[in-house]
Amino acid sequence: MKPLARAALAERDPLPPEDRVGAGAALMLEDLYQREAPRLLRFFARYSTRHDASDLVQESFMRFANASSGGDTPIRHPEAYLNTVAHNLLRDRAKVALRRSLALHADLEDKALTAPDPVAALEARDLLNRVQTALMRLSPKTRAIFLAHRVDGHSYKDIAKLTGLRIKGIEWHMSKAINHLDRALNAR
Repeated sequence: MKPLARAALAERDPLPPEDRVGAGAALMLEDLYQREAPRLLRFFARYSTRHDASDLVQESFMRFANASSGGDTPIRHPEAYLNTVAHNLLRDRAKVALRRSLALHADLEDKALTAPDPVAALEARDLLNRVQTALMRLSPKTRAIFLAHRVDGHSYKDIAKLTGLRIKGIEWHMSKAINHLDRALNAR
């Protein structure tokens, strides 16, 4: 990793604008940002979302800038310092996430468990009986195609190969079964 170097002015170079004179530290920070930000972004992206990763990169450089401007001695190894800042940011985030999850935790002993709803169980059993009765009213071929697709998870193409029908025929049987079930379940 190359050390940060101040841009020295040659004898014939024009002077920088007034806002850049004495801005050596800012130029060095900008140079460091250009070199290290993509690497830090990849590092943070491994442990967080892309949006959070860019926020963490900004936070890392903000902490670095505050630390480098606050002391009289310059930071000797800025890349290593940034790595430490990055790891500390992730560690801090993990601690905050743990505190939040513990705050939302509820002990099982503190909660009253509800009993199964007998009305819901009866309604489910009634619905299951109506579906079974409606399926039994379908022709065996239509019922087999419907069950192969909806229960066994076969594709129309696979069912067509198994039954010797074309895909259009499978679609027709599925449409017939769905319409029949819809009418049977909605006719209360």
